[in-house]
Amino acid sequence: MPVATPEQYAAMIDAAKTNAFAFPAVNVSSSQTLNAAIQGFAEAGSDGIIQVSFGGADYFAGHTVQNRAGGAIAFAKYAEEVAKAYDITVALHTDHCPKQHLENFVLPLLAASEERVEAGGLPYFQSHMWDGSAVPLPENLEIAQQLLPRLAAIGVILEVEIGVVGGEEDGISHEINDQLYTTLDDAVATVEALGLGEQGRYLTALTFGNVHGVYKPGGVRLRPELLAEIQEGLQAKYGTGEKPLDLVFHGGSGSSAEEIAEAVRNGVIKMNIDTDTQYAFTRPVVDYMLKNYDGVLKLDGEVGNKKQYDPRAWGKVAENGLAARVALAAEQLGSAGKSVSA
Repeated sequence: MPVATPEQYAAMIDAAKTNAFAFPAVNVSSSQTLNAAIQGFAEAGSDGIIQVSFGGADYFAGHTVQNRAGGAIAFAKYAEEVAKAYDITVALHTDHCPKQHLENFVLPLLAASEERVEAGGLPYFQSHMWDGSAVPLPENLEIAQQLLPRLAAIGVILEVEIGVVGGEEDGISHEINDQLYTTLDDAVATVEALGLGEQGRYLTALTFGNVHGVYKPGGVRLRPELLAEIQEGLQAKYGTGEKPLDLVFHGGSGSSAEEIAEAVRNGVIKMNIDTDTQYAFTRPVVDYMLKNYDGVLKLDGEVGNKKQYDPRAWGKVAENGLAARVALAAEQLGSAGKSVSA
């Protein structure tokens, strides 16, 4: 199926919220990892979200240049073409964009999508993340207020981060401290600034102890019950239905199945997966190289084995590993077997 239209993406989110499941959102940085992500979604019979960070977009454009807007558009065009061969639907998203990268990442992509929509086409991306976690909340929300109407006008969804995700991703790092826990007052300020959908749809990454990167179980204290407390507080204050916010789970590597399930019950409809899929892509390659070292290397004057050092040989192993991890995520989050294209 083609990449999701804005209407299909909204239907995906609505279905996840109504039926209490979440979609895996998989970070990719190359055509190989993008292909593997789609393969994993297809194997699970799940729609999904494929996303690129500013660092991933830099790599897409060629690692010797810094052309992240061009790399992101190349990612989107490539995804649009290859996704046509699969029976599931994928949405495209740009991941964390802090203030210093707005001018060279999200804003030029937004302008390109506006131009494309005006010409009768679809936006390049179905959602964009503005990551204002490093600036004071009033400034975070002020910038979100500027972005939301432009995105809504072309059917694109905004993602905001309210609170701080600890750890490091693409060189952006935050300490692990009390700021990792969003408060109800923070969420109320967000609703006062952005509304509850009437100004445009947005996803909210509330933080409940989340940390990017790798940590062992127990190394970080997640409090998914905090999401329920905030949702219930907003419901009481504004007289909405249950779970008024569409939530995103960042920094979930190492989370227990119980923590993930509770977060989903409390309104998470999108869970980012990056660290785990990076490992799932690389680990099989290591195994392949160790088992076939005398074929991939020209040892003792021999010529090696072209069929084994052909990048397609070990590339398929890597892609299958990542795809399997994506399919597992779809099973864990409940999106397996669910597709708007079915």
